[in-house]
Amino acid sequence: MIILENIEKVYRTSSVETLALNKINLHIKKGEFVSIMGPSGCGKSTLLNIMGLLDEPSNGKVAIDGNAVTKYSDQYLSQLRNQKLGFIFQSFHLINDLSVIDNVEIPLLYRSSTAKERKELAQEALEKVGLSNRMKHFPKQLSGGQKQRVAIARAIVGKPEIILADEPTGNLDSVMGNEILGILQKLNEDGATIVMVTHDDEMAKKTHRLIRLFDGAQVQ
Repeated sequence: MIILENIEKVYRTSSVETLALNKINLHIKKGEFVSIMGPSGCGKSTLLNIMGLLDEPSNGKVAIDGNAVTKYSDQYLSQLRNQKLGFIFQSFHLINDLSVIDNVEIPLLYRSSTAKERKELAQEALEKVGLSNRMKHFPKQLSGGQKQRVAIARAIVGKPEIILADEPTGNLDSVMGNEILGILQKLNEDGATIVMVTHDDEMAKKTHRLIRLFDGAQVQ
């Protein structure tokens, strides 16, 4: 489902060159639930951004579902992200002035769907994360765990094949963290391929495979 070959990412300024990722080779199969771990600054989020087509590698090749994507236009990549990928962030990134259901509908605004279709899909996604009773609430009225569940609903509303989660439990206590992981496990059982960046060993142990990074290189 995701293939990375000899991926390098270099950040350059006028005086400094930083190697963020160094020759990463990674194959993630359809239906896998993979966790990525490593110390802060080791390149985890950079790797996730490259998998999610939010950033380009300095060298190497990226393929999603068998299709090489490094040479396509920005418009094509945006369309591919919208159709194939769902993103979950540590900081939720909800819009406070929009209701829960309106936040969840956002990815569908870039598709040729009707308002009725968007609402039905958003309701279905919220039911999956146990928040159908909070559709008309606003983010400020929700707990941290509820906000993350809204963020997950937004990520899955378009029925993506791949879900990329960057520290999805990082801002939550252990009880809420386990609830969020349970939702991700259920989505994985339903067929989604999931890649999760985490600092939590216990969370990582509950996924199919662990990838460790250190100083931009894959060590496990």
